[in-house]
Amino acid sequence: MEDAARAVFRAYNYHEIRTPILEETQLFARGVGAETDIVTKEMYTFEDRDGSSLTLRPENTASVIRAYIEHRLDQQPGVKKLYYMGPMFRRERPQKGRYRQFYQIGAEAIGSESPLVDAEVIEMVVELLERAGLEGFQLLLNSVGDPNCRPAYVDLLRRELRGVAAGLCEDCRRRAETNPLRVLDCKVEADQPIIEKLPAIVDHLCEPCAAHFATVRRFLDHRGIPYEVCPRLVRGLDYYMRTTFEVVHGALGAQNSVLGGGRYDGLAESLGSKVHSPGIGFSIGEDRLVMSVEGQHPPAALDLLIAPLGEAAVLCAAALARHYRRAGVSVEVSEGKLKRVMELANKLGARYALIVGEDEMAAGRYALKNMSTGEQETLTGDEIAARLAPSSN
Repeated sequence: MEDAARAVFRAYNYHEIRTPILEETQLFARGVGAETDIVTKEMYTFEDRDGSSLTLRPENTASVIRAYIEHRLDQQPGVKKLYYMGPMFRRERPQKGRYRQFYQIGAEAIGSESPLVDAEVIEMVVELLERAGLEGFQLLLNSVGDPNCRPAYVDLLRRELRGVAAGLCEDCRRRAETNPLRVLDCKVEADQPIIEKLPAIVDHLCEPCAAHFATVRRFLDHRGIPYEVCPRLVRGLDYYMRTTFEVVHGALGAQNSVLGGGRYDGLAESLGSKVHSPGIGFSIGEDRLVMSVEGQHPPAALDLLIAPLGEAAVLCAAALARHYRRAGVSVEVSEGKLKRVMELANKLGARYALIVGEDEMAAGRYALKNMSTGEQETLTGDEIAARLAPSSN
């Protein structure tokens, strides 16, 4: 999965950034939002020896922007394209594919508010998922406005919620006053009929936001990338504005999100940058993505299992294994009775088995068995290397 992601990031000129697993708690309160579920209920936070408050990172966008500012990347021209892979931590209720230590693959494009960048990021997401082997996924798209138009919509939403909040879940009753947008992101099935009747933010965008969203959609249409406009898609973090998107997949049940992202044009300034640094990014739940594709794509087969017969053959087998591994072949050496070693070769899904005994060593030719056809040949070490070379498979 990560190999596929790195190849896609390289094609789009993204470069790796590594941030600390521990950050100051205030970074997430300011960046993610003090009233979000992440900050109020899910973060692992503790007091350091000097009395400062530290948190295991629950997400990485705020950390990347903090590093971007600290290392003065905001002083450099052009769009900075950064990607990351690593563990995140949230104390949420475990569900299918959700763990309290989980892994994310993500990317950030910082330094442009162009809808062309939005479309390119979404295109890259689709390319990454396809290369990773995910089939049958759905791309959801929305705009959540900006500081010019969203406050009026939030006020409208808060007023509408006052009349219906009593029929919502406990979390939504709290959010109705503290963070009304998060009500739209509720996954409780019983709340959906009420939420569906609430005003949609796409109907209340200002002219610049509406134009930006229309252009993003036009770029995606031109590239033949299918999507569905989902007016309730707001994502769970305060820093999002304008374009938001999510990818869902049926293999994960009700909590079916594999990936989410969006634009965050004011985040850098809120974290202390003196330079306007608009950006857009996404993060993939790597655990959930692996779970979605593992049934469709079995793990790569072992290329070769070597069966040494006798003590002297073990040294020869080890030397052959080293030679083949250097050529990019996956090799396992297994001592024991030949029948059991062959049974192991079948269990491991080995493509070939190589028998090394005293007669083979004396002749310099070894018995190579094709495990799928049962065909066996006697070949030299170099002929075996040529047969197993990755380019010949």
